[in-house]
Amino acid sequence: MLPERVQPLIEATAGLAARFAEAGYALYLVGGSVRDAIVSGGGPPSGDGDLDFTTEARPDAIEDIVSGWADAVWTQGKRFGTIGCIHAGRRYEITTHRADAYDPDSRKPEVAFGDVIEDDLARRDFTINAMALRLPDLELIDPFEGLADLAVHRLRTPLDPEVSFSDDPLRMLRAARFIAKLELEPDPALVQAAKDGHERLAIVSAERIRDELDKIMVVPVPSTALWFAVRTGLAGEFLPELPGLALEQDPIHRHKDVLAHTLAVVDKTSPDRLLRLAALFHDVGKPRTRAFVDGGVTFHHHEVVGARMTRQRMTALKYPKDDIDIVVELVNLHLRFHTYRLGWTDRAVRRYVRDAGPLLDRLNELTRCDCTTRNAAKAKALARRMDELEARIDDLRQQEELDAIRPDLDGAQVMAHLGVAPGPVVGRALSFLLELRMDEGPLGEDEARRRLTSWWDQQQTG
Repeated sequence: MLPERVQPLIEATAGLAARFAEAGYALYLVGGSVRDAIVSGGGPPSGDGDLDFTTEARPDAIEDIVSGWADAVWTQGKRFGTIGCIHAGRRYEITTHRADAYDPDSRKPEVAFGDVIEDDLARRDFTINAMALRLPDLELIDPFEGLADLAVHRLRTPLDPEVSFSDDPLRMLRAARFIAKLELEPDPALVQAAKDGHERLAIVSAERIRDELDKIMVVPVPSTALWFAVRTGLAGEFLPELPGLALEQDPIHRHKDVLAHTLAVVDKTSPDRLLRLAALFHDVGKPRTRAFVDGGVTFHHHEVVGARMTRQRMTALKYPKDDIDIVVELVNLHLRFHTYRLGWTDRAVRRYVRDAGPLLDRLNELTRCDCTTRNAAKAKALARRMDELEARIDDLRQQEELDAIRPDLDGAQVMAHLGVAPGPVVGRALSFLLELRMDEGPLGEDEARRRLTSWWDQQQTG
């Protein structure tokens, strides 16, 4: 590694390295910052980029060394050997050399501290992450040839993959992410170990799996990781709906299978985590709704069934409620565009925008990306219809408060005009006014009161 390529590393670590040297301890930079410096020729990101270190110093000694230098220190991970701190806006985590091992039936690591950097590197997930830079001289420690693996775009584990994956089964899913993120070819032994040990993923917490899935969702080509997860059996452990999509829509005419279509849609969407999750889930209802009719295949109401399945799966993966609500609503609405086959009336546009609400842009992108047909004419026609819809939305936005469609009168005005108290009748009146607003656009308060009077007379005599 050339000094000029790692100058940011030198600048970001000099002060901390000097303090450890004065205390008589070696300090090593480890993790993604080492790998990324080699891959990109740069150092750590400017500003608040995190840096990870390891040392033979025990946690108490680490805490003493950083005290007085760091702006803040936290010790929540101390029993696992980790002391965290922040200095000049950058986060640092320093961990005592260790050799974690997982009990076969436990989610918690058994921590053993060590004194040798090579032993610490042996316990890391992959050879490309099992490199260290000794500070401050930046000597590269690479006992498992991670540098060579980066050069040939290969993903291997430092130890036998069965051992590495047994220590932490989440590494099998991390392998999927690194394969996609860095365009690596997995070692055959690694693939086989994932196939043989995928059931071990069951001991990993839902939160850790969720976080790893989120990271997969924002790599440039998520399908590479997702195909690995499906083919090794990993997906069946945390997202069984995904391999469940591997069915042909029409076994007679050999239409595209739903899994391949789904992953293509995920790749087409922009790297918006929630949008890509919606793309991942958008067709999960198809297997349960598939029916063969008149020589063809139908999936009636698969968006409704899929939305319910999405909520169940995301809840099981411990996603926050707000995330779940957004993704579920996108799944539920992803076919709405196709219900307007005869053209976009003002009423239809208003309803579409009102139903989508703040998800409008995401919904439009999902709808566009959902077209994966090889039929150029069909794809062009759909794109043209989407262009027309978005133009109509823009036109109506200039004429109406399209993003906040509501009745021309509010509840208080309805009660005052009709002389009624709060209750069900006010809700029915507002629904009536909202339907008028959707059908005809803004009426104005005077016209709305006139229509409301007529409606109320009918209610009284009906």
